[in-house]
Amino acid sequence: MELSGLKLITPKKFGDERGFFCETHNERTWENAGLNFDFVQDNHSLSRDVGTVRGLHFQTAPFAQDKLVRVISGAILDVALDLRRSSPTFGRHVAVELSRENWRQLFIPIGFAHGFVTLEPDTEVLYKVTNFYSPQHDCGVAWDDPDIGVDWRLAVDCAVLSEKDRKWPRLRDLAEVFA
Repeated sequence: MELSGLKLITPKKFGDERGFFCETHNERTWENAGLNFDFVQDNHSLSRDVGTVRGLHFQTAPFAQDKLVRVISGAILDVALDLRRSSPTFGRHVAVELSRENWRQLFIPIGFAHGFVTLEPDTEVLYKVTNFYSPQHDCGVAWDDPDIGVDWRLAVDCAVLSEKDRKWPRLRDLAEVFA
């Protein structure tokens, strides 16, 4: 990946005439790869409409979260934005397609904002996190900030957004949240 800490993972999938089997997370495999994380919460979202944007979200300390994101139905363009002020890639982002078909997962470490846009109807996303949700520590960055320049693959006026996601500040107006 272009930004330090992000990992694109494609788990092994074993199939036959009945279907398939896959270990989407195996602690031993992760430890052997130098990834030592304790996931404490699993989240599941359904977005009915194509063009649903969720994000760009993050939580601040002491509730900052690492995330492991995967799609079980449909497809998304998954975006991770580097918010680490001391990083040489501060303010840069990665966008990668995750889908039921390509079976990829994106690991997003603490220090990044995360968001996605749905590319297919009835898209379901699962993600594991390393800290619990805390409304008081829930933050975000404007998904359409021109200084970030994410190509969301849709016109701004076609995005389906929550009220909360319409109100996040631009990156330049965000206080330092990660060193």
